[in-house]
Amino acid sequence: MKTLVILAFLGLILYNLGAGLYYMLVDMGTTKRTVNALTKRIALSVVLILLVAAGIATGVIEPHGVGS
Repeated sequence: MKTLVILAFLGLILYNLGAGLYYMLVDMGTTKRTVNALTKRIALSVVLILLVAAGIATGVIEPHGVGS
């Protein structure tokens, strides 16, 4: 379940990144849709980082070292 939540967040982040690129190319700077899409992407990234940190702190997610 936790993997699906993380993958869903990553999917939404990529979608908003693509939407920002699309709006930047189509709107030619006449609207704020690019800024809104990129703002949503940053907010989703921050929420994902906080969720992963909370998961590690509570023991739901167990980190492992590289090569162990």
